Amino acid sequence: MTGPQPPPPDCTVPLVEVEITEELDRARLSEVSHVLDRILSLRPGAVVIDLSGCRHVDAAGIGLLLDLHRRMTRRQGTLKLRDPNPRIRRILEMARLDQVLPILDTSGRARPEVVDQNPTGQRPAGVPVAQGRAKVAVRS
Repeated sequence: MTGPQPPPPDCTVPLVEVEITEELDRARLSEVSHVLDRILSLRPGAVVIDLSGCRHVDAAGIGLLLDLHRRMTRRQGTLKLRDPNPRIRRILEMARLDQVLPILDTSGRARPEVVDQNPTGQRPAGVPVAQGRAKVAVRS
């Protein structure tokens, strides 16, 4: 296993964390997609999506995560999911998304079967503290 990888050369922000606070479903797809598009315009080296506050993920949400993963991979960036509740974790496992994306638990460690360059999900030493954070909340 090698040490932490430097951010991609065209990266302007090393890490962006996104907290999903409601459902990640078709009804909210447009709003979440818009936020993620704006985040990608920053050309981040890594995106961590915190699912601890997310109550439900449907097929549209899984498709959005896969699309984000594809777009990050094309830019030589990484996407990680953090703290999905047991129900969402089961959905991700059934969709085999856990084999594509690292899923971080509450202690910040990747699941053992996930091989990653930076298994802790923490910012590598020497990386600037400049980070972005977006909170996606639904207005009723």
